[in-house]
Amino acid sequence: MKTPAVLLLVTAGFALFAAAQSTKEIKKAPISPTAVNSGPEMFKNYCAACHGVDGKGGGPAAAALKIPPADLTALAKKNSGKFPTARVERVIGGDDAIAAHGSSEMPLWRPLFDSLSPSNESMAKLRIANLTKYIESLQK
Repeated sequence: MKTPAVLLLVTAGFALFAAAQSTKEIKKAPISPTAVNSGPEMFKNYCAACHGVDGKGGGPAAAALKIPPADLTALAKKNSGKFPTARVERVIGGDDAIAAHGSSEMPLWRPLFDSLSPSNESMAKLRIANLTKYIESLQK
């Protein structure tokens, strides 16, 4: 008789689903290619889950993070009114340490961008530059 085994599997499935719902988890997925020249598309696909589509830090995954995502719209304000282009590029690329970047919660983007065009290092740099320009456009 297969009914008890099926019932056990269904019950276990519901228990796992309920446990996942009660603990805050971030779903991880492989990086998918986007247009290299589209800062808005890259931001939507790579950053908005944590930083929100508006860049203010309220993305759907934000509540599950130990360190809240930065409000990317206030970077210039926090830097005496000047957008810190070089610093943002270094943070995205992983050259400047940020507690969340490089943790299990937040990936270093440079190696991931390199993986999208493994034979062309300049493509990762272009992605970082275009993403940085888009973040600059979000400043209040």
